[in-house]
Amino acid sequence: MTEWNKILREEWYSQEEPDEIVVDFVKSLKNKRQGTRVLDLGCGAGRHQVFLSKHGFEAHGVDISETGLILTKEKLRKQNLEIYLVKCDMRNLPYVGSCFDVVVCLHTIYHQRLREIQKTISEIQRILREEGFLLVNFLSKRTYSYGKGMKIEEDTFVEHVGVEAGVFHHFSDEQEIKRLFKEFNVLDLQLIEKEVEGKLRSRWIVVAKA
Repeated sequence: MTEWNKILREEWYSQEEPDEIVVDFVKSLKNKRQGTRVLDLGCGAGRHQVFLSKHGFEAHGVDISETGLILTKEKLRKQNLEIYLVKCDMRNLPYVGSCFDVVVCLHTIYHQRLREIQKTISEIQRILREEGFLLVNFLSKRTYSYGKGMKIEEDTFVEHVGVEAGVFHHFSDEQEIKRLFKEFNVLDLQLIEKEVEGKLRSRWIVVAKA
């Protein structure tokens, strides 16, 4: 995925501040006193792994992009935080079963075909301990970019232009999300929408328990 080595050098993809969704999720975990070992699946440039580490979690990160891992390592080192990073494909994680208390996967899992998303979810289920928590998001079919680019399969497109040119984007509706997580206990499923420069951005937020 050489595209991501280039994309992650862009300023928007190297933000320092964590997503509000992660901030709220971490508060919930602390209130429950839930788990210490967290996997940031598709850690990108590392903002969420840094945030998790600073809040007392043993935060591990994986990504397919060498650039992303280098940026994450730099951020962790600057703040004297532990470094647990692995370069790998999210469909084939190099961990034993039931070894994580929590998995966080934002802005990542939907950059695949549907069957690859299903494989990734199976891997998440394998590495999560019983009663472990998952936070993940998906593109909604309502988002402005749905249907743009070359159609690869139903609801999956590759953009031709822009920063993410050449990258897969799969879009989901509520029924598909429920099918994907039928083996999980879905605790919360929300559709989060906002307009940015007149364009609707729409994503599903899923909080689930293994």
